[in-house]
Order: sequence, then structure tokens, then C-alpha cells
Amino acid sequence: MMYLSQGLLLDRCAGAVQSWLLPSNRKLRHLQGLSFRNLALAKPTNLPRGKTIDDEPLPNALKAPAKALSQRENQKLEHSRSSSDLKQTSQAKSAQESADPNRSLFESSRPSGIKLRRRSTLNWMNASPRIRQQKLEDVITDRMADTWFSLHSDGLEEPIYVSEVVEKAMNPSFRFFDLNAYGPFVSRRDEVTVKYWAKTPKMDEYILLIELRVNLRLLQFIGKTLESFHYPLPPNTILFHLSDGLYTSFTDLPIEETINTTAATKKMSQNLESTSSFDALMRLSNLDDCIQDALSTRQKLTSQINDILQAQKVSRDAINAASQAEEQLATTNRSLSACRRQVKAAQNRRLGMEASLASRRAAIALGLSTQQKAESRLQSIPADLSSRKRLRQNTKSDVSGQTRRIGEDLSIIYPIEPLSPGSLSFTIRSLHLPYAGSAFNNHDPSITAAALGHTSHATRLLSYYLSTPLPYPPTPHGSTSTIYDPISTSMPSEAARTFPLYQKGALAYRFDYGVFLLNSDIELLMIRQGARMVDLRHTLGNLKYLLTVITEGEGELPSRKKGLVKALNGRVKGESRDSSVSVKAIEKASRTNGKIDLSGTRRILGDGERDESA
Repeated sequence: MMYLSQGLLLDRCAGAVQSWLLPSNRKLRHLQGLSFRNLALAKPTNLPRGKTIDDEPLPNALKAPAKALSQRENQKLEHSRSSSDLKQTSQAKSAQESADPNRSLFESSRPSGIKLRRRSTLNWMNASPRIRQQKLEDVITDRMADTWFSLHSDGLEEPIYVSEVVEKAMNPSFRFFDLNAYGPFVSRRDEVTVKYWAKTPKMDEYILLIELRVNLRLLQFIGKTLESFHYPLPPNTILFHLSDGLYTSFTDLPIEETINTTAATKKMSQNLESTSSFDALMRLSNLDDCIQDALSTRQKLTSQINDILQAQKVSRDAINAASQAEEQLATTNRSLSACRRQVKAAQNRRLGMEASLASRRAAIALGLSTQQKAESRLQSIPADLSSRKRLRQNTKSDVSGQTRRIGEDLSIIYPIEPLSPGSLSFTIRSLHLPYAGSAFNNHDPSITAAALGHTSHATRLLSYYLSTPLPYPPTPHGSTSTIYDPISTSMPSEAARTFPLYQKGALAYRFDYGVFLLNSDIELLMIRQGARMVDLRHTLGNLKYLLTVITEGEGELPSRKKGLVKALNGRVKGESRDSSVSVKAIEKASRTNGKIDLSGTRRILGDGERDESA
């Protein structure tokens, strides 16, 4: 009855927007597609009533004001402890029937002696959102299914159309189709059988959910589109998309039989009435004669036009041939000009390639001559290579010997001796320097500053002689020497990067850091010479060990080379130099023991016994 009321409602709603097709004109050729709404795989169960049938729930029942007031006062607001109605289980019902087979059908079917328990839903009150979401997803998944449908017609064994499979949907919409391709035998029919198949993830194969035999004349029109329809649809509703809008058919409505056409024809024949007069029929006949005359005139004109065209065919063909020839001539001229441009471009490219080939031939000839010279020079290279190897070995031995001599000279200039036999404290030029980390405050600050000045000077000279740049270059100024840190990035100014090597007037932490930087320079020199440092804090001990490593070796110490130019510009021993010496002259002097004749100047010969470090 609910769906019947919905059908009547649909008739009233469709009255506002009428369909274009009359019910008798609806054929399969107008069917364009199908849609399915409110998929329900489980059949609704007929639950037993929870109360007696009386007039209480009817809206028209008598409700006195006093009765309504008493009902509101006696009504209590309690939390619902279940989400389902009480119902009698099938086991209890079968047990009652087997116990009393002669029970009257008119007796009450209420359960007696069986305690029914409502399903509790209190456990969902404090459930986590994850559990609620999982429960909701399970409910939605159970209602979704893979569906497809097929259309069948009487007299055909095979289905006339099979749709695609729509996966996991409750309201599937299928692709539109056209049944005109099956011929008039199918497209002119007004009856079709729809078989709807469904399968859930828990099923192994598809099941036939609905088999509906539909007469298109009995469908209910619901509107042009589904968006304009705002009323609920029953479960498993099939929507038919025709050329003029949407139609549906409720499965609980009885399908009416087709109208008896014979009886209708007899009834119509009994109620015949005159529709036209004799004058109207004569006017219609005259109009038909005029139409026939117009058709014959048109035929004559068509034949005359064809004859004229046939007579002028030769001249027309000549005109067409001339126009075609002119068009071909223009095309040929365009092609000829394009070919000429291509020929000119090819000639220019050929000239460029010839010039390129000539330059390549010249380059090849030059390369061959260079190769011949290199081959001739290559024959003398082995002898020259052996002599250069000997010269390199001699130079290396000379450099090593000079390094030993320089180290010995520095040991003489800055003698480093232990403070006492077996002690780890050393003195430099008889000035005691304690090792870093000990109490500098217990020693004379001036002696400590002078010792650090000698140490920084010796370290700086060693970096020059050993060709090893220092990461923290010291600036020796006696007892006011400093050291510079160019590496640290946390110091903003140049003054902050310069650390003192004296205690007087300086901060203690800056002095300690300056001593640490000096020890780091000595450590780098030792690493370059292959020496191993035991303790970074022993400044003079590490420097003494470095000088010992430098001066060790076999043979006698080489003598200082004589004749080296000491100074060429500026003032030497209070005398001015007015002329300059070029780089080539200096190189030549180094090859000829420094004997250079300078116009307007005196020869300055290096004395082998004189100190070159002044």
C-alpha cells in the first residue's frame, strides 16, 4: 500500500511536467538506458507487532486535554538500551508448535515462558572513533555489490543487450545504449524482460536479484531528470531512461492487461460522427490536383535544365580544363622557383664545404709536419729524460742537504735545551717556557713572552724553508708577538681574530688560545715532515723534535752556496740602487753563480758565510 500511494503521488507530480510520448507510442527504440536505486539484497522480514491493534496510534483518535496532560506527566525520559524490537526467535516458535500441535490459529502468538533479551547497544556509547568508523564501513560494504543487467525479448533465445559490470555501488547508473541496431523486430516492441544480477564480496557467483517483465505503456513518468524528483524511492527501484524523460514501475502494483482493442473498436464505431462536409472534401481534391500539377511542372523544369546542361557540357568541360591548366601552371611555377632556391642553397653549401675541405687539408698537412718533428724529437727524449731524472735526483738531494743545513743553523740560532737532565721542560736561548696547561702565572710573564716570541719566529722561518703554509700565521715581535686566526667564523673583526702571545695586558683565555694556535702550527709542520707528536702542549719539546728530524741524515752538511744576489732594489748597507734587474737577468745569474754586470750599479755577490735570513 505504501508503494501504491507513492505511485499515485508520482502521477500527481508528473502531471505538472507531461511526457512527450503517449503510452501507446512507447517502444523499445525510445529506451536509452537503465539505472538502479536503493539496492537491497536482503528481503524485508515481517516482524511481529509489538502491541495490540487498536485506534490509539491513529491520528483521528479522540485525545482529550486531560488525557494528553496525564500522558506527558507519566512519560519519563530514559536512555534506550537497544536498537532492535523484541521478536520471537524461530527456535522458540518451532518449540511451541511442536509442543502443542492442536493449538488454535486464533490464539495469541505472544511468547509465553520464554525470556527474550534485547540487543544491548550501550557498548557503542564509549566506543572509539576508529571502531565507529570501522562499523560504518562494514555496514556500507555489506550494502554494496557488483551489478549488471540483461534485456530479453520474446521469440529470441539470446539477450538483446548485456550491460557492463558496475562494481561496488548501491545506486549504479549504466551506460546508455541504442536498440535500433537490432532491427524493427525488436525496436517496435513495447514489452521487455529485465534480469538484474548482483554479487557481494561474500558471494562466489552472481545471483538473479530481479526478473521483471515490463510493458512500456504501463510505466509511470517521474520527470525529465532525477534531480527534479524529491521523493523517496522504494528498494530495488529500476529507472527507465526514455527519450522524453525518466520512467519507473513499482513491483507491488498489479500489471494491467492490455486493452481489448476489438471491443474498443466496436465502441468507437458505434459513436462515429461526421467530421468533414462535401465542400471541404472538394477543396481538398482541388488542392491535391494543384499539388500534382506543381510536381509535373517541377519534373519538366528538371528535364529542361538537364538538357541545357548536357548541351553545354563541351564548353563547360573546356572552361574547367582551362582553369585546371592555369592552376597547374601556377603550381609548376611555384615549384620551379622553390627548386631554384634549393639549387642556389646547394651551390652555396658546396662552396662552403670546398673551403672547409681546403682548410682541413692545410690543417692535416700542418699536423703531419708537426708529427714528423715530434717523432724526430721523440728519438732524443729518452737520453734527455735520463739526464733530467739525474738532475732531479741531485736537486732533491741538494734540497734535502740545504734543509738539514738550515735546520742546523736554526738550532744554533735558537738553541733549545732541557731545563734539567731528564726534564720535560725546555728553554730557548736560555729562556724557560713552560708547557701549555701548566701554571703560567707562576713564571715571569716577560720571560714567557720573550720565549714565545723566539718560538713563533723559528716556526715562521721553518714554514718558509719547508714550503709549508701555516693555517695560523704568527707575527713575531719579540715579547709582543701575536698570532692570527683566519679560520674561525664566530669572530666579527680582524682585531678579534688576532691573539696575543704575551700575558701582560691581555686576557688569560685569549693568551691560552694563542698558545694553542702556535702549537697547532708546529703540529702541522711535524705532520708534513712525517714526525709523530706525542703531546700538543709541549711547545719547545715538539719544536726540538722537529729540528732533530730535519737535521738528521747521512753525510756531512753541505756548505752554503756562494754568489747569490741578496738585493737588487732599495738600499743595502746605506747605499741606493738606481737600476732594476729583470727576472730573466736574475734567472741567468742563478745559473752563472750570480755574477752579473749591472750598468750604473755594483755587483753584489752573496757571501757563503754571511746569513741570508737577515
